[in-house]
Amino acid sequence: MASTSHLAIWVTFFLALSSFLSPCTATMRKLSALVQQQPLMLKYHNGPLLKGNITVNVVWYGKFSPIQRSILVDFVQSLSSHHTPQPSVSSWWQTTERYRGGPCTVAVGNQILDQTYSLGKTLTDQKLAALAAKASTGRNAEVNVVLTDADVAVDGFCMSRCGSHGSGGSGRKTGRLAYAWVGNPASQCPGKCAWPFHQPIYGPQTAPLVPPNGDVGVDGMVISLATVLAGAVTNPFENGYFQGTRDAPLEAVSACTGIFGKGAYPGYSGKVVLDKTTGASYNAVGVRGRKHLLPAMWDPQTSTCKTLV
Repeated sequence: MASTSHLAIWVTFFLALSSFLSPCTATMRKLSALVQQQPLMLKYHNGPLLKGNITVNVVWYGKFSPIQRSILVDFVQSLSSHHTPQPSVSSWWQTTERYRGGPCTVAVGNQILDQTYSLGKTLTDQKLAALAAKASTGRNAEVNVVLTDADVAVDGFCMSRCGSHGSGGSGRKTGRLAYAWVGNPASQCPGKCAWPFHQPIYGPQTAPLVPPNGDVGVDGMVISLATVLAGAVTNPFENGYFQGTRDAPLEAVSACTGIFGKGAYPGYSGKVVLDKTTGASYNAVGVRGRKHLLPAMWDPQTSTCKTLV
């Protein structure tokens, strides 16, 4: 297996403070209403991006209910569905078109159920890569995603990341295949990897939002999955778009940590849409009318973190 690089989703509030809107200090950010922020710049490092038709293959590692699987699959299917009302998941994904190379159309491919924990309940990066390879069809334009249930411990999970993406194996054009991983934080760290649907471990203790699909862990996984998929297509092989170092980059979404709507600041997710029937908060609508809360994505045309609402 080729060497693996990972996008760490920095989720503690200390890290959210240090990556929020621009690379200035937390103290400066508290004065954001008084001091003009510098543009956030993700540099393009001249490497290939994933563009065109992309297949997302999924390994379900552990025990996910049919409802939980449908929430996550519906989200992926929504990325390129243009028949949903605004604000839509697909309009969020269209920001990736503004990166070099044009549009990226996503479709769900292979799905593998591994309910017996074939590699155990403690996974290393090497085991994640091996699991991702099981779903691969050998095609170049694919991202193989491993989703782990709430009982699985993954190196770095809850400590420095909620998910990651990397590359390995062999593709037809680049010589490498892209893969990603996201864990269910429901029992291990909902205050880190399911915020704003759970009170944070650190920082301002604001009331949590009601998750749009009624599942704190899986709705949190949608946020992490959105983050790693955006990173996987805009920086698949460590030489695409990012700020900082290759081993700890700020990427398309991770550069905008904690921002879900306009007016966001540390501890406040920003203005989002409230479902008057359920009281749930969301900012994007997907297939089958399913609602999601999606993080802001860096827009290379404006050099800002773009929100849907």
